Amino acid sequence: MTLARVVAFEGVTKDRIEQLRSEMSSAEGPPEEIPASELLILHDPQEERSLAILFFENESDYARGDAALDAMPSEGTPGRRTSIAKYEVAIRMAPQGSAA
Repeated sequence: MTLARVVAFEGVTKDRIEQLRSEMSSAEGPPEEIPASELLILHDPQEERSLAILFFENESDYARGDAALDAMPSEGTPGRRTSIAKYEVAIRMAPQGSAA
């Protein structure tokens, strides 16, 4: 069962998103201690809010990633964390032939 770690942030500027995009585009994937299968970041530039959604393929991977992310210094996050939630991924769909 796939699990998602959903984290809400405030104080996320356009510049910070661009900085993260640059850092992540040069990386070869997530760090070993964060075994996420996918990362999705949503951003509302007017309100300077963001949601980070990390997908994990099983409970063990989720637990490892959750512990590593909780220990991450605040400089490594998009902004000020306001909430963290764990969800089961109930439905996941992308158009055929699309990388949506």
